[in-house]
Amino acid sequence: MKYVFVTGGVVSGLGKGITAASLGRLLKARGYKVTMQKFDPYLNVDPGTMNPIQHGEVFVTDDGTETDLDLGHYERFIDENLTKKSNVTSGKVYWTVINKERHGDYGGGTVQVIPHITNEIKSRFYRPENPKDEDTVAIIEVGGTVGDIESQAFYEAIRQFMQEVGPKNACMIHVTLIPYLYGSGELKTKPTQQSVKELQQMGIRADIIVCRSEYEIPQYLKDKIALFCNVPGSHVLQNLNAESIYEVPLMMEKEHLAQAVCECLDLPCPEPDLTEWTQMVNDLLHPEGEVEIALVGKYTTLHDAYLSVVEALHHGGIANKVKVNIRWVDSEEVERQGCEALLKGIDGMIIPGGFGSRGTEGMIMAAGYARKNNIPFLGICLGMQMAIVEFARDVLGMHDANSSEFAPDTIHPVIDLMPEQKDVVDLGGTMRLGAYPCVLDEDSLAYRLYGKKDISERHRHRWEVNNDYRDALQKAGMDLCGLSPDGRIVEMVELKNHPYYIGTQAHPEFKSRPNHAHPLFNGLVHAAKDYKKG
Repeated sequence: MKYVFVTGGVVSGLGKGITAASLGRLLKARGYKVTMQKFDPYLNVDPGTMNPIQHGEVFVTDDGTETDLDLGHYERFIDENLTKKSNVTSGKVYWTVINKERHGDYGGGTVQVIPHITNEIKSRFYRPENPKDEDTVAIIEVGGTVGDIESQAFYEAIRQFMQEVGPKNACMIHVTLIPYLYGSGELKTKPTQQSVKELQQMGIRADIIVCRSEYEIPQYLKDKIALFCNVPGSHVLQNLNAESIYEVPLMMEKEHLAQAVCECLDLPCPEPDLTEWTQMVNDLLHPEGEVEIALVGKYTTLHDAYLSVVEALHHGGIANKVKVNIRWVDSEEVERQGCEALLKGIDGMIIPGGFGSRGTEGMIMAAGYARKNNIPFLGICLGMQMAIVEFARDVLGMHDANSSEFAPDTIHPVIDLMPEQKDVVDLGGTMRLGAYPCVLDEDSLAYRLYGKKDISERHRHRWEVNNDYRDALQKAGMDLCGLSPDGRIVEMVELKNHPYYIGTQAHPEFKSRPNHAHPLFNGLVHAAKDYKKG
């Protein structure tokens, strides 16, 4: 096993996750097996109960783990499905240690950060379960910045671990900022020096320094950083701003990131096969047209709340050789200003997931606008549910139709709480989470898009289509085109008299890849192209 730790300094938000994911892509392109982990110092057990406007989206893995959004980047770049072992928080670590103490596992000894917390952290660094995976390179990112109080146990665990496995089996990449001072017209290296010094005070030596900068870093500054930070000159790399995050692996290849890592880990560094990735980036940067798709949501003040949806839309654009321009529409504003004022001129619409009643009437109005004007539409989770509420109100004449989540006393709860959720008290990790199978109607558009009958998608919800209304919806033209294998749960719906109107209870955005666009997003963008042509 080989391990690469990726840490950050100076400020957060520098792109540690993209740097780590880019390295994963470059190593895979050289034939290496790669897996990735994110260690987050916050005390939440997972981000599942966090406000999306504060934290960003919650990414869900196949095995039903709610994780940090960086895992979405990992999966999209290395094209591997990650698991519950891929996201570790301080909350999970302390929870485990405290439960062991209560169980008496420590034999009456005093439980301390060192060695008990650090040992628990070390035990969660990737360990292959299959002997065939013992030659995997594990890339492990630590959230936050060096020097944060809450992350000190993680850095101490890394220090111990790197000593235990030896210098040729683990290396450290430190991502820092090289700020540009406009007053003097200079790039400054001092913040990087200070950040590396902070690492050294913890007993950790950076092997590679990745410098984020808006401007080219001249060689003499790289040499200065190498001298002061005790690394080889060839291991000081620049990471400049890119038009798209998918350019970053190609940019870091020119900086010889993978070569520097292979040198540290005593691995061969063959030439990479980046043909497919290069073609994908070329298609992304040189579109043959453009479409505008409205994203109607309730968390639009923080675009990261819909990160995977946005990326999946861009993947659909790559597959169709068009640029996807996203019109961000606050669903509460739809309620105040009306659809025509905010949605006129769009080529397609997507209503993503969410929780709570705020803005849902605006989503209902938007879904009706797309339905009546033949605008290509994709409803995800809550988006599908609100589309069904709109259909029930306008087509079935059930004027008070709603979800029992928002209107418990409604006469027509077309969306209702799942039976297995009725006795659930705790909010964290108790939803219907992870991958579930779905069987598609072979006469449906969804079947033609997927090209197969049996599919699997990831879920994150408590409410579902109320089966008492299935017949009425079906008879009125809402085709229930995707069901769970036992036929009990409605997973996907569509309108057959509409060019593209699909709703899914799942979150297909989590499985989209830049070089393999998800069928539903590919189809949405293709339909938007056709709609724009008239």
